[in-house]
Amino acid sequence: MRVITEVQKMKFEIETQKKRNRSIGFVPTMGYLHDGHLSLVSACKKTADVTVMSIFVNPLQFGPGEDFDSYPRDAKRDIKIAEENGVDIVFMPDGNEMYPSPMGSKIIVHEGADVLCGASRPGHFDGVATVVMKLLQIVKPDYAAFGMKDAQQVAVIERLVQNYHLDVSIIRGNIVREEDGLAMSSRNVRLTEEERTEAPAIYQILKETARKIRNQTIVMPEEAESLAKEKLKTVISAELEYVECRSFPNLSKEDDFASGEWLLAAAVRYSQVRLIDNILIQKGDL
Repeated sequence: MRVITEVQKMKFEIETQKKRNRSIGFVPTMGYLHDGHLSLVSACKKTADVTVMSIFVNPLQFGPGEDFDSYPRDAKRDIKIAEENGVDIVFMPDGNEMYPSPMGSKIIVHEGADVLCGASRPGHFDGVATVVMKLLQIVKPDYAAFGMKDAQQVAVIERLVQNYHLDVSIIRGNIVREEDGLAMSSRNVRLTEEERTEAPAIYQILKETARKIRNQTIVMPEEAESLAKEKLKTVISAELEYVECRSFPNLSKEDDFASGEWLLAAAVRYSQVRLIDNILIQKGDL
């Protein structure tokens, strides 16, 4: 496995692989790897000849007072895990390499960025879209895998690819969970013991609400939101930021469950960490 830290060297390596007619699969991460990331690696290895993983904590997507400085980092651990799981190339630039001078332009996301997580994190998805565009231009992948735990991010990136006619196919990676149902996240290490014990209730309540949507016990999105909110308030100590049910991937509010995909999503804030989770309800379920 190669570890590359410079943009130009990464571009040269990709050009070399392309000349050999090898397809490129790409897994962008912010590091502190877990099984969710590795499931994306597995998806790329099944699809592409060469699997590239980036590890870069992107400052553009963190707002004032957020956890950029305290975000978990362990480069040696991540490199070891990546190599053990068959990653071919790790691209690990630092901030100066990715942003050698102040950005004179950036991508502004107009749709789907001011709802759900974006409502409390203005500018977050502009930062996500900008760094993803930069990484896609550097790595030039045929396939790029993103986890559905960050479903809003997936929706924004799918639209980015469509809007800019990018030659990359997006792979949606299923949420990988702990045995008790908690969605895996690099930030889970910052939960207290008590918070870790109760956090799986988020998924359990979303799952129960989704079941009622599927069997049509609940027939309106607003009803699903109210039910899940009330149940979460009774079983978790965290501050409930939102529970919303929106069409996917356009993330619009609708009065009833028309045909299509639906996202039932929640976000909560514990003492030192913000957790998100969701369930995607497929067309055939309704």
